[in-house]
Amino acid sequence: MMYTQEILPVLAFLLDLAVGDPQNYPHPVRIIGWFALKTEAFLRGVHMISLRVAGVIAVILVVGGSAFAGYAVLKLCGLFHPALENAAAVLLLYFTIAARDLAVHADAVRKPLEIGRLALARERVGMIVGRDTASMQESEIALAAVESVAENTVDGVTAPLFYALLFGPAGALAYKAVNTLDSSFGYKNERYREFGWASARFDDLVNYLPSRLTVPCVAVASVLLGMRYKDVFPSVRTTAKKHASPNAGYPEAAFAGALGVRFGGPRSYGGEKHNLPYLGTCQGRCSTDTIKQAISLMLLVSVLFLGTGTGLRMILKVVSTTGVS
Repeated sequence: MMYTQEILPVLAFLLDLAVGDPQNYPHPVRIIGWFALKTEAFLRGVHMISLRVAGVIAVILVVGGSAFAGYAVLKLCGLFHPALENAAAVLLLYFTIAARDLAVHADAVRKPLEIGRLALARERVGMIVGRDTASMQESEIALAAVESVAENTVDGVTAPLFYALLFGPAGALAYKAVNTLDSSFGYKNERYREFGWASARFDDLVNYLPSRLTVPCVAVASVLLGMRYKDVFPSVRTTAKKHASPNAGYPEAAFAGALGVRFGGPRSYGGEKHNLPYLGTCQGRCSTDTIKQAISLMLLVSVLFLGTGTGLRMILKVVSTTGVS
């Protein structure tokens, strides 16, 4: 088939929507996390190099090793049959996408919140956010769930799809390795300020384009869903850069604009109060309906991002095949 490589990410996305994140057998991303920790332990024992250099080596080993492992699996399967290689490609890509998982976790917060079971809603939102949840009220719980969906739309869906469309399964696995390293080492504390520097900076680099390319998809999706599409770009333009992350503010501000709510504000981490900058140009507060809307928006944004990327790849293939300049 002429478009086999273009169709594989689509099949992987559909498989994720149908099955979700596997729970009962080894997940490549968990294996990457295990490898990252083992690499850290080894490199910290090499006293002849600085922690910052050790962190750079960790990025090279974990990201390079993940990409090579994905490539090797595909080539090994290809020795037996091309169909087996394609099946392995779909499976590897599926492991890097988390659209259904995002929706399921957010909806698991919404359901008890909708019937007033705040304790259960706090427990469930505590599984997807890092802030303190014990004293959260309804709007704060809803806000945390919606912010999680908005932020993780890039990490969990559009960024892995971006690298899958560019570089195939090995590229998507490499992206998840970068994302895992940032989650493991990208902390500004005493332990990881030096060792995690490279992981955090590389994560910023690889998310730069996907985070920004997600914004127009949010705008189009908000038109199709009847949301506040006119507020998407003004929200991004005026508030995205207020976020501490150079990338996360873009999808979050876009979602805030489309949903007509405001992200950020006061919250607590480890008992310490923080006041985050507000994202979004509207003053609306999040509710259970907002969680529903955020899930719908995330899913449609994912479809639009994948559809646009797949279409562009097909057009480029036709152009290169026919020699049109």
